[in-house]
Amino acid sequence: MLEQLSPVSGRQWRERPADPDLVGALVQRKGLADVVARVLAGRGIGLDQIDGFLEPRLRDFLVDPSHLVDMDKAAARLAEAVVEGEPVGIIGDYDVDGATSAALLSRWLRASGIEATVEIPDRLLDGYGPNSGAFDRLAEHGCRLVLSLDSGTTAFEPLAYAALQGQEVIVVDHHVAEADLPKAYAVVNPNRQDQESPYGHLAAVGVTFLLLVAANRELRRRGRSEPDLMSLLDLVALGTVCDVVPLMGLNRAFVRQGLRVMSKRANTGIAKLALEAKAPESLEAWHLGFLLGPRINAGGRIDQADLGVRLLTEMDAGEAGALAARLDQLNARRRQIEREILDLADRSVRDQVDADASVLLAYGQGWHPGVIGIVASRLVERYDRPVFVIGFDEAGIGKGSARSVPGVDLGRAVIAARQEGILEKGGGHPMAAGITIAANRLDDFAEHLRKRLPAITGGQRARRALDLDASVTVAACRRDLATAFEQLQPFGAGNDEPRLHLVDVRVANARPVGTGHLALRLEGKDGSRVDGIAFRALERPLGDLLRTADRPIQLAGTLKLDRYQGNERICFHIDDAAG
Repeated sequence: MLEQLSPVSGRQWRERPADPDLVGALVQRKGLADVVARVLAGRGIGLDQIDGFLEPRLRDFLVDPSHLVDMDKAAARLAEAVVEGEPVGIIGDYDVDGATSAALLSRWLRASGIEATVEIPDRLLDGYGPNSGAFDRLAEHGCRLVLSLDSGTTAFEPLAYAALQGQEVIVVDHHVAEADLPKAYAVVNPNRQDQESPYGHLAAVGVTFLLLVAANRELRRRGRSEPDLMSLLDLVALGTVCDVVPLMGLNRAFVRQGLRVMSKRANTGIAKLALEAKAPESLEAWHLGFLLGPRINAGGRIDQADLGVRLLTEMDAGEAGALAARLDQLNARRRQIEREILDLADRSVRDQVDADASVLLAYGQGWHPGVIGIVASRLVERYDRPVFVIGFDEAGIGKGSARSVPGVDLGRAVIAARQEGILEKGGGHPMAAGITIAANRLDDFAEHLRKRLPAITGGQRARRALDLDASVTVAACRRDLATAFEQLQPFGAGNDEPRLHLVDVRVANARPVGTGHLALRLEGKDGSRVDGIAFRALERPLGDLLRTADRPIQLAGTLKLDRYQGNERICFHIDDAAG
């Protein structure tokens, strides 16, 4: 049936296959609703995994951190610094993963009696990763030990510089590594080429947490008290969600437990930012990704790079409130800049889209480096293929950001281009990458991508199918089903919200709300009704169909229990429709 539909998005609808025997077993042995059991079975969650999925605990997914190369060496050196009261320097990154990694280590050191000195590279002045200026400033503060978090795996020259002036650098990272590693005291990275680890999917903040688990163990061995790591899981959850890593296994446990810690509002900065963002009391993973994360990122994107980590480490409520308000204002400004560049970038790739290019390359003069990553993400959503967005300065040097689709490893493509001398700088992981390129090498880079990526994408690009977990009627859209789906949280990369096929729906009413949204009243064949919402649909084909349908249609979307100001309502959030 689904194969015969013509969705307005142009994407084929595809129901995930689910073993009926497993569905039945989950219903009978675990007491799950049939639809919920089908969702889990379709995602490969078996009877032996269901308890750990529904109630993930850290101890069920943590393996000994010592399996990571250089981990014991790094933990021992960090513990030594604590015991000796040694100054410690931290170099973080300007995104949420970098900020939370730096804040996590900083607060752990503070609990150990050490006030760390934190350096966050400026996106415009310093570029990505550690730099000689940061090492010099840390040296002035007496920091012989420096930890580079969420960056450093490919920072060969800066780390060689640090070594020359006697600084010991511990790299804690998760980005794709080359065969050669920089000159460092230790490089803790589950994605080293000489490493086998179940933790390759962790964000940098997760790897930092593992280092602190090992450091606590070392402190116990030395007879010292250890800081409470569980109380810092709110930072781990925030960085994990915002870095869009798969929310499975240990990551899922981090986020589930971290949200519980966050509900206590013990981190003053997070609490103030949640108020500024008008987030509800009970936070879910999407609030971290869409409300808190963009605000923390805003400082590094268009203003001071260290605002995020300052907020996350601030203890004074007044100062934290001022920082949160400033980040909220910067985020509003960021959105305006983003809209302007998105319009320009979209127009610049139209010919490539028409030619069905396997990767899109958008570039322009003066595009703000702080928003090009978001613009790349928006274009990926729009055109369903990998995108590079590059902004060139007056000297002809371009800073670029890339975002990918599943199955296309941009990190390795970028590293290969840097090794061939096409890029001045470049690195990343499969789903995201950053580059620095001279304008006169742009054609070479485009040719490099054309040669490398078709082998991965299979040449001719096809739009990814829209995966549906189950088919239901309007009558099934009740509070008990929406509540049952909430048991499957946290939702995010690798664990999307259950997407349903809502069959034979009549649109009883459709009216514009907000900025381009449609609020709807949906009705089933038996007269049952449920509210619906289609975001940003008013000026799109989706909105045209929803407003003009004169017969039952098919919908794809998610069933939510929307909560606002103490009120609850069941609402179907529409992703796609077919006449």
